[in-house]
Amino acid sequence: MASTALLALCSTGAFSGLAVEAGAGVCHATPIYGGHSWHEATFRLDVAGSTLSRYLRNLLVAAYPHLQLRAVPRKAITQLKKRCCYVSLDFEGDLQNPDRHHPATFCLGNGCSVCLSSERFCCPEPIFQPSLLGEAKPGLPALVFRALQKVPATLRKRLADTVVLAGGSTLFPGFTERLEMELEAQCRRHGYAALRPCLVAKPGRGTAVWTGGSMAASLRSFQCRWITRAMYQECGSKLVHEIFN
Repeated sequence: MASTALLALCSTGAFSGLAVEAGAGVCHATPIYGGHSWHEATFRLDVAGSTLSRYLRNLLVAAYPHLQLRAVPRKAITQLKKRCCYVSLDFEGDLQNPDRHHPATFCLGNGCSVCLSSERFCCPEPIFQPSLLGEAKPGLPALVFRALQKVPATLRKRLADTVVLAGGSTLFPGFTERLEMELEAQCRRHGYAALRPCLVAKPGRGTAVWTGGSMAASLRSFQCRWITRAMYQECGSKLVHEIFN
């Protein structure tokens, strides 16, 4: 067993940095130093890929009330999201200016096609603005900044130099640029103008945890971290925290 945040870092060859995971069920911002997770500085956002798929379905139902889109399989909606959606670098500006929209047509496989316009960039926006879902919570950029704030000042720059993105929901076109832009804005707004987070966005980051796991498991230094079934049955979950904290 191993921390997914640590494995995400391992996929890039790093053992210290800040892992930003955005997968199907949840987003996390986790500082890692020397291979150990900083749990008190870890932040979670319960808006991720599955939430965005449901949100996209609702947007399409509102745009095409005459179509039976609620009966469309979830897999088709997920494919539509992956192929057509992107993150806007100026959400409000794009929303108010139809000339900035880039319509795309997608066949849902049930005999009907839909043409997406603003839905293309509205779909991923709740990761940055959970308020669109009625959630009074900060978005992912704010949580990443809070994670950096929580670590000791002596380590902050070192961790900010390696902000590793992982998970399928980071693969939206524009995601990296938007996160970097908003993270830099957070730093300036809160008096950390000298802090310049460096985002690491590898092409295969959708499976970064699996890749990092295969790399970490082959290291000699990792052998002391194996937990057998017998060990877990004897000690329970506290053993995981003892080894990885």
